[in-house]
Amino acid sequence: MTADFTDFLIPDTAVSVSGLTDYIRLLLEQDEQLRQIWVIGEVSSANHHRSGLFFTLQDPDGGAAIKCVVWNGQLPKLMQMPTVGEQLIVLGSIRLYPARGEYQLSVWQALPAGVGLQALRYQQLRNRLEAEGLFDPQRKRSLPLHPQTIAVVTSPTAAAWGDIQKTLKQRYPGLRILFSPAIVQGEQAPESIVKAIQRVERDGRAEVLILSRGGGAVEELACFNDERVVRAVANCSIPVITGIGHHRDESLVDLVADESVHTPTAAAERVVPALADLYNLHWQRVVGLQQVVHRELDSAENQLQGLRERLQRLRLDKQLQQQMQALTWRRQQLMQVTTSKFQQATQHLEMLRQKLVTLNPKAVLQRGYAVVRQENGIIVRNATEVAIGQELLIQLGQGEVIVKVTETRESKV
Repeated sequence: MTADFTDFLIPDTAVSVSGLTDYIRLLLEQDEQLRQIWVIGEVSSANHHRSGLFFTLQDPDGGAAIKCVVWNGQLPKLMQMPTVGEQLIVLGSIRLYPARGEYQLSVWQALPAGVGLQALRYQQLRNRLEAEGLFDPQRKRSLPLHPQTIAVVTSPTAAAWGDIQKTLKQRYPGLRILFSPAIVQGEQAPESIVKAIQRVERDGRAEVLILSRGGGAVEELACFNDERVVRAVANCSIPVITGIGHHRDESLVDLVADESVHTPTAAAERVVPALADLYNLHWQRVVGLQQVVHRELDSAENQLQGLRERLQRLRLDKQLQQQMQALTWRRQQLMQVTTSKFQQATQHLEMLRQKLVTLNPKAVLQRGYAVVRQENGIIVRNATEVAIGQELLIQLGQGEVIVKVTETRESKV
């Protein structure tokens, strides 16, 4: 049974198209998440208009698309200009276009996605670390000339580890090599490398550290651009040399290391000298030293011969004989004067000794005199200085006597 269309009740609350559009616009534009949202996609079309740049951003598989606009005032601020075929990450807000009933993304910023995003992040991190001074050449340390203990941080399964061992043993046998294994590729690599460096520092024996791995794709070397690894190398207590990748590869770790080369083998060659080279250098120095000695000896002999010839011409032998005679005469005079002075000094010394014997207090005591002292050691010179019953110390020529005063008498003039 079909109902006649006139049977439907048309409510008085029906809204206009603009009313519906305004309602939807309020829902979209007032949503907190949609007012500032990041969207990633591929640019499928782009058209410049007098008011701005209009482009379409779609999923790589073409399953969904959204129209976007960058107004002219915002275009100079974009880090990446939308170009057809490129992947972008855009920041913007959802806006509804009432005239067509379509929503679009009003874009404030556009960044490269994929490899471009990685390059951008790399450059941003590099600029920040460079501003901190981590790449300053003045903070880089010199590698030790003849290290005896070398630490190596790399993967135990990598060819780099084998190349380093082989090179070190060939160039400088007898070295102590401390191996601190690490994962050098993938998400776990940064933390693993940092821990490997910390193990070397805690051990404390290594004089220099080699951080290495072979070449690879950009994504495989990403761990060496990780900020954690860069700071671990920068803060390492011993010099660090890196041998990562090939000549075309450069990482932030290379920039912060004390020295960097482009292969693991080159790192091993740089960190120690070859014994054969040292041996050759040693013999070159020996030969050079011998040549210098011979030249100096020849020069000295020539000078000596010249002095001999001058001596013969100047008859210095006679002058020397006269000087020797004068020296002998002066020596005799000096001996006579010295002997006379010594005899006078001896006589004077004997006279002084006799005076000292005469003035010696003990000599007086030996003649029967005595020294009377009070208990406090003060010498008694007058009978009035003592009292009846006081003990006195009498020093004789041989020994001492303690007496007690029983009577005092004053001297009679």
